[in-house]
Amino acid sequence: MSRNYKEDQTNEIEALDSIYCGEMEVLAAEPFHKFQIPIATEEYNADESDNGLSCKLVFTYTENYPDGAPLVEVEEPENFEDNFEQRLLEHLRQTIEDNLGMEMIFSLVSSAQEWLNERWDEHKTQAEEVRMKKLREVEEEERKKFEGTRVTVESFMKWKIDFEETTGIAVKREKNNTSKKLTGRELFMCDNTLNDSDIKFLLEAGDSIEKVKIDEALFQDIGELDLDDDDDEDWVPGADDDDD
Repeated sequence: MSRNYKEDQTNEIEALDSIYCGEMEVLAAEPFHKFQIPIATEEYNADESDNGLSCKLVFTYTENYPDGAPLVEVEEPENFEDNFEQRLLEHLRQTIEDNLGMEMIFSLVSSAQEWLNERWDEHKTQAEEVRMKKLREVEEEERKKFEGTRVTVESFMKWKIDFEETTGIAVKREKNNTSKKLTGRELFMCDNTLNDSDIKFLLEAGDSIEKVKIDEALFQDIGELDLDDDDDEDWVPGADDDDD
């Protein structure tokens, strides 16, 4: 006895209408039933544009359904990624292959519903990972602000030199070092003008340089003299005579 496909299809339509009361919409009855059933993720809210996934599954019976596969379309997808529609149809084709010979619309809708929930869970996980990554980046930037630059001997010395040059400390220190009171010997050694001071005095007295005679023998043993580096900076000529 051959199977009455038309009767099987009509019976399934009545059962589906009871299950999806108010949700299923019959679009055509001839030559074969065509109807649509909406599905959505558990968190989907039509009033919020980015809160879940949804679409409508459109089924069309074929002449030998359920021994043959029904036609399936995805309409009005909401928040689908670029490849979601194609992936969902591939998923449903596999489910159809597993259910050939049985009324399968309820199984197809349930399987599609589960598939949407899985994709939305993946979306939420990825969104949370992105959010946490951004949070860690912000926290790292804040930590760097409080941590500052790690100080090494080299970096400190460079900062010290730059700081002293910028504030003028280096110039002031150099001036202070050169303005320290020098001993008589230090003045003699660093001021070349003192070398010919006696000759200047003679010239100012009216004598010519040709008349000045220098006894070179006086300087022959100058290297053997014991010169004291610790000159008395406070010594005043003639002070000893006054004390006497």
